[in-house]
Amino acid sequence: DLFGRLQVNGSQIMDKNEKPVSLHGMSLFWSQWSASFYNEKCVDWLYSDWKCTVVRAAMGVEGGGYLTNPESEIAKVTTVIDAAIKNGIYVVVDWHDHNAQNHLPQAKQFFDIISEKYGEYPNVIYEIFNEPLQVSWSNIVKPYSLEVIKTIRQNDPDNLIIVGNPTWSQDVDVASKDPIKDPNVCYALHFYTSTHKQFLRDKAVTAMNNGVALFISEFGTSEASGDGIIDWNETDLWINFFKTNKISTCNWSAFDKDETSAALIPGANPQGGWSENDLSESGKFNRNLIRSLNKDVFKAIGIEY
Repeated sequence: DLFGRLQVNGSQIMDKNEKPVSLHGMSLFWSQWSASFYNEKCVDWLYSDWKCTVVRAAMGVEGGGYLTNPESEIAKVTTVIDAAIKNGIYVVVDWHDHNAQNHLPQAKQFFDIISEKYGEYPNVIYEIFNEPLQVSWSNIVKPYSLEVIKTIRQNDPDNLIIVGNPTWSQDVDVASKDPIKDPNVCYALHFYTSTHKQFLRDKAVTAMNNGVALFISEFGTSEASGDGIIDWNETDLWINFFKTNKISTCNWSAFDKDETSAALIPGANPQGGWSENDLSESGKFNRNLIRSLNKDVFKAIGIEY
């Protein structure tokens, strides 16, 4: 693996040598609707061609996901985890749910299985509640998170855990005022560049000033719907923001849906091997972005590409 076990130090995520590190890569799409992309070759390609240092398995929970088909969803996620470990990169295991507080027993069951199987691998990062809606942090999201964290920590005492927060993981400032007391927790910050602008960067700065670390486990170069226009000016401002603050990112999404945020055009091969012609406008941009962001990272640890 590239940097060993990741650890939070104040508002920064550090590598095994206690140097600041940021990972950059791609999120897969909702697993129940994009099963064909949850394969080893797709992850291999994201590593070898896109130079991703992280991939995110967005395991759908409602809508025909884990609640209905737990075995098949676990199989998809473990395929992605195994491929990431094989390539020595990180994998965000994401409970992709908007109502996870209503599914606590299932979340605990899932993360118990995953942390027991993979807790010894520093590559695995747990994202325990993708995007809470407009609910209370202190009364709903935090109590849920504490329960799931307790389950994970019984098997895996020290891997990184990403905690979602209200308003689709935008209320990082709210969470930072009543943080979770676990030394290796950071907070999800999600945004779509054409919708979420300076107001959200301000919330992020407040959170970091309050001493918590952030992980941009999902962002799109589109409007919040996943579709619409790309605001290139805002996209540049966001890139400068996460570069300056050394925040890790996963772009939404490595999928061939006909929408602005999808990296691939409809019909692209789910097993990778994509040419320029297989990539959407967002896909071309984010492939170049990830390669350029990670070039220095690879160079620093002696990997040339």
